[in-house]
Amino acid sequence: MNEYNKDIGNRIKELRELSDITVQDIAQELNIDVQTYTQYETGEIDIPASFLYEIANIFQVDLNLLLTGEESRMSIFDVTRAEKGVSIDRRKEYKYKNLCSKYIHKKAETFLVTVDPKENALPSLNSHPGQEFNYILEGSVKIYIHNNEIILNEGDSIFFDSSHKHAMVALNDKPAKFIAILM
Repeated sequence: MNEYNKDIGNRIKELRELSDITVQDIAQELNIDVQTYTQYETGEIDIPASFLYEIANIFQVDLNLLLTGEESRMSIFDVTRAEKGVSIDRRKEYKYKNLCSKYIHKKAETFLVTVDPKENALPSLNSHPGQEFNYILEGSVKIYIHNNEIILNEGDSIFFDSSHKHAMVALNDKPAKFIAILM
């Protein structure tokens, strides 16, 4: 069991218990089964970044609190220097860096996402409430969304309803990097 997952799971559990919400109620609200939710809380399985974003919205806390245990404090601006974003090891297919972890009361979450190429990759699809914007910085990706497969290259972008199941895979045996904004 990954200690990072366990720490995040403990913070989620504490928020749920402080809010007097049952595991069954929160799992139903998130549209996932109770067993999966319980595994997130115990840190047994990786927690998708989209799930963390949903939990932060439900409990009305900043994502940074879930990730680090620290409250965001910046209210005017938050600078993130190159290669200094807060790493989020959430899903095996993607590497996330939170590009704005200290700004309080954000209306969106911003990530630098790296997708490593995988041979015969079949991505695991996920969905979350809201909308998402992705801008491809390097490489090419194939995005799977709502029975569509769309190829995006450097400089391309996509804005979509993230309640539809979606995923990306890197193409051409090269890693791909993109900016993801979740709203």
